[in-house]
Amino acid sequence: MRRREFIQLLGGAMIAVPRLAAAQGVSEVHRIGLLTPGLPPLPDAGSPGAPLFRALAQRGYVLNRNLLFDSKGAAGRAQQLPQLLDELVADRVEVIVTFGFPAALVAKQHAATIPVVVVAAGDPVATGLVDSLARPGGHVTGITEIATDLSAKRLELLKEAVPTITRVAVLWNADDLGMTLRCRATEAAGRTIGIAITPLGVRAPDDFDGAFSAMTRDPPDAILMVTDVLTRLNRKRVYEFAVAHRLPAIYEEDSFARDGGLMSYGPDRDEVLSRAAGLVDRILKGAKPAELPLEEPTRFHFLINLKTADAIGLTVPASILGRADEVIE
Repeated sequence: MRRREFIQLLGGAMIAVPRLAAAQGVSEVHRIGLLTPGLPPLPDAGSPGAPLFRALAQRGYVLNRNLLFDSKGAAGRAQQLPQLLDELVADRVEVIVTFGFPAALVAKQHAATIPVVVVAAGDPVATGLVDSLARPGGHVTGITEIATDLSAKRLELLKEAVPTITRVAVLWNADDLGMTLRCRATEAAGRTIGIAITPLGVRAPDDFDGAFSAMTRDPPDAILMVTDVLTRLNRKRVYEFAVAHRLPAIYEEDSFARDGGLMSYGPDRDEVLSRAAGLVDRILKGAKPAELPLEEPTRFHFLINLKTADAIGLTVPASILGRADEVIE
């Protein structure tokens, strides 16, 4: 897919969420803003954002009664994030939940009077979003990650699945500081277990062709893909390349293994969004983000797709199959 086609596709995919009318008879109605560089999360049961809305409902926030939300997504065009943030500010949202580092940075820089809860934004201390995990300072809190530990675990799982692996190509969005730091964490983890990392940064859809060409010229033993809106939107191209070249690959979220990737290992998304909802609840009840420590995920899922394993001619060892939380057959 070329850049012009990509932009045209996303232009058609931009979702405009209508402003909800406040329900009558409710004394206090809260408005929450959601901001992402991808497609805006909606409360539909099948939406990636559904766990957030379920968790808010469990805390007494019911859509169209005492909860209204404005969901803004740039559909892959990060340059639109400031404009979308301005719309949330104009709508007088009380809290902004951001997905991904670019949205978190825009909210930190341009909405200093509104509390922000960040999700999937990389290491918030290393990227400068907060002062520390224990006392964030400012108006930002949220869910952090343990990138070094997770990167080491993903490399170890690749090594267990294919013991001969010595070099892994890492695909990541080089324009995203949060994801760049995650790539560096993977390089550091590789050094500790004897796996060389070939970093292949991409900045636009066209760049995937260059990354694929580089891997064709000098094949790695496996692929690790770092997740952000750019890599997510181009994930099926990565699946297809990995299968065509019989390369094992690991991804960071369950959905990638379910729709064609070989393996995935990462935090339980339901838990992450439930904890984000808990922070939103505390802020709406008067807590200040500066005093709310950032929280780490505690539950992780490991998935294996045996259909993909068969497609690349890989026999997955019984030892690693026994450790999987879900095996897709």
